[in-house]
Amino acid sequence: MTGTLILVRHGESEWNLKNLFTGWRNPDLTEKGIGEAKATGERLKQAGLVPDVYFTSALRRAQHTLDLILEVLGITEVTITRSKQLNERDYGDLAGLNKDDARQKWGEEQVLIWRRSFDVPPPGGESLKDTAARTLPYFDREILPLLKAGKTVLIAAHGNSLRSIVMAIENLTPEQILKRELATGEPVVYKIDADGKLAGTVAV
Repeated sequence: MTGTLILVRHGESEWNLKNLFTGWRNPDLTEKGIGEAKATGERLKQAGLVPDVYFTSALRRAQHTLDLILEVLGITEVTITRSKQLNERDYGDLAGLNKDDARQKWGEEQVLIWRRSFDVPPPGGESLKDTAARTLPYFDREILPLLKAGKTVLIAAHGNSLRSIVMAIENLTPEQILKRELATGEPVVYKIDADGKLAGTVAV
C-alpha cells in the first residue's frame, strides 16, 4: 500500500509580483496566481489524482490556492486543516521590503547569505533550518501517518516550508535543498510506502 503526497506552492502573490520579502505577511494571489492555482487543479484532474485529506498554512495565499484547486476538482464540503506550522519562513526585519532595497541597505552579499544559507536567519526571522524545525515535526505527526495508511494528501503551502518536507522525503543535504526551486503553482507528487519512505515520484 502506498500513499500519495501532493505538494503545491501557492500561486503568484501580490508581493511576489512586487518583489517584496513576504514571510508571514498576508497578501493574496494575483490574477496570474489565481490562474496558476486553477491550472494545477486541471493537471491533478487530468492525472486522476483525487486527494482524501487537505492541509494548508495559516496564510491567505496558500488557503486561496487550495480553495481554487478544490473548486476545479469539484470537491466541496471538506475539512481543511490549516496550521501555522506550514507557514512560509519568517523573514523578520526583511518582511515587506523590496529585495533591491534590502540589498542597498545591508549589501548584496549579506542578503544573499540570509536568502540562500541553510542556518543563518535574517534579523528577527527564521533560517530554513528554523523553518524545518517547526514544519517537519508537524509533518511527521499529522501527515505521515495518513500517507502510511495509503491516503492521498494535498498540502498547499510555501516555498520554504515545502522545501523542508522535500528535503526530508528525498534525503537531501542542506546544500542540495538550497539549490532546489519550487515554482509557484507547480505540483510535486510523491508515492510514499507503508514505512513512510519515498517509493517514487509521479509526473503531473
